[in-house]
Order: sequence, then structure tokens, then C-alpha cells
Amino acid sequence: MSAEVVNLRQFRKKQARSEKEKQAEQNRISFGRTKAEKHLTKALNDKATQTHEAGHIDPAKTED
Repeated sequence: MSAEVVNLRQFRKKQARSEKEKQAEQNRISFGRTKAEKHLTKALNDKATQTHEAGHIDPAKTED
């Protein structure tokens, strides 16, 4: 009955790489957007801001 010999240093490094890859995958899901998606979001935000500002009425300036 012989057990498999495991190098602990290599095992720890492999495990750390695996954890980093899992974190990277989560970041890609959370933060990863294409350039086109970023431009579309910026354009929609700019349009919404312009529409919002177009409805503002400037208060009449009164002389004291």
C-alpha cells in the first residue's frame, strides 16, 4: 500500500492559481464590458442628461 507522494509547495501554488482564476472569472462577469457597450451606455447617459437639462427653467434674475 503506497500512497501518492505530493509536493506541498507545488500543491499550494496550484491551489493559489486556481483561486486566482476563479476570482478573475468573477471579475470578468462583473466588470467586463465591450467597448461598444461602454460607448452605448455613455451615449444614453449623455442623451438623458441633455433631455433633463432641456426641461430646466432658469429663474428670472431680479434686481434688488
